[in-house]
Amino acid sequence: MNKKRFVKGNLKKGASDEVLSFTESVSNDWRLYKYDIAGSIAHATMLAECDIITSGEKDAIAGALKEIENEIDSGKFEFKYELEDIHMNIEASLAERIGETGKKLHTARSRNDQVSLDLRLWMRDQINDIVVLISKCQSELVCKGKDNIEIIMPGFTHLQHAQPILAAHYLLAYVEMLERDKGRLKDCLKRVNVSPLGSCALAGTTLPTDPKITAGLLGFDSVCANSIDAISDRDFCAEFAFCLSSLFSHLSRLSEDWILWSSEEFGFIDLDDSFCTGSSMMPQKKNPDCLELMRGKCGRIYGNLTSLLTLIKGLPLGYNRDMQEDKEAVFDSAETAVKCLSLLKDLIKGSNFRESGINKIIDKGFLDATAFAEYLVKKGTPFREAHKIVGEIVQKCSELSCAFNELSIDKLKEFSNMIENDVYEVLGAKNCVKNLKSFGSSSPEFVRMRLKEWESALAGV
Repeated sequence: MNKKRFVKGNLKKGASDEVLSFTESVSNDWRLYKYDIAGSIAHATMLAECDIITSGEKDAIAGALKEIENEIDSGKFEFKYELEDIHMNIEASLAERIGETGKKLHTARSRNDQVSLDLRLWMRDQINDIVVLISKCQSELVCKGKDNIEIIMPGFTHLQHAQPILAAHYLLAYVEMLERDKGRLKDCLKRVNVSPLGSCALAGTTLPTDPKITAGLLGFDSVCANSIDAISDRDFCAEFAFCLSSLFSHLSRLSEDWILWSSEEFGFIDLDDSFCTGSSMMPQKKNPDCLELMRGKCGRIYGNLTSLLTLIKGLPLGYNRDMQEDKEAVFDSAETAVKCLSLLKDLIKGSNFRESGINKIIDKGFLDATAFAEYLVKKGTPFREAHKIVGEIVQKCSELSCAFNELSIDKLKEFSNMIENDVYEVLGAKNCVKNLKSFGSSSPEFVRMRLKEWESALAGV
């Protein structure tokens, strides 16, 4: 590659090959080319409307920029690493094509506000794309819930049997989590969608520009009100990285559940073979590698957030070259999120609950103990006393290796004379779920209602 030395400003010589290699960012920020070109066309339009360049010059700039975009799209454009970044690559090519007119594009603009602009435009699209993918995952969870509305399974706290729940209720828990993730991303978008263009290098410009024109052309809600803040702000990058970290905490938890549940010890879930791998040595293995990698990538996403927070924590106000390091973190997080969500929606669709495996253990672990205690409460027993009584019955059943409903009514009455024959109507996993009443519970009536509400909310995604 021809690395011609470009001498800038009052520098007497160009950078060495080693420095060029160390400082270039085009190997990463090439991803911004469409946004850089869109921003440049909007900037040229504003310059023309403010009579800083002519309408003919604006048209020439816009036409050449579209040619460059087409060349990059088709893979014909040659990126030059000695030009450092995507911005200078495009600007230099523009000048080569239309001469002095091309050199006018950078009027009233700095790479400081330009890079912030491009990153905000890119991030805006990423947020919208990721929100759509999250909705598709939610839709698959809802469909899976509808298909398995009759399945009752153990609910866990501390990874111990706690209370019986509907499998659909479990799936809807992740739908709720993902909805919060979407909400965070949409809220982040409000702070992303503010135009920094017009702030220039730091203090603004003496030229009669109108930043509201470029903001309107590019679909921004408003313009940054402080030029110093505009070019030095990377809060929106950290917030975006946090939103994806929160998302991945939920993807990782779902992955952990299904990794465990697909094991022989649980036998709750069957994963489609296409999302699993075999062993190079053990022929019987069916490893949930996609879920394990998704769980592992959560750490990578967290690392990107930590990297960004560390990057910005001690920077002096204004633009600093450290900020070049922001892009690798946000690019990687966004690309990882898109890959994982795209895969997850298909993995959910291809997975099935193993009702036979669930039924083997549904009546183990005294899942109906809380319902038993609440039965006594309805009879007038204070809850703490009811809790104690049922605990004693658990001990007796453990000694006898039996369930509550396998004890005779006479045996049960030894623990409380409040217990009557109607106790058998509340014991057992199916009765527990059937008798649930509270809002947000695993009540079949409530879960069916929520499935319909979510199906309607997610229609068309």
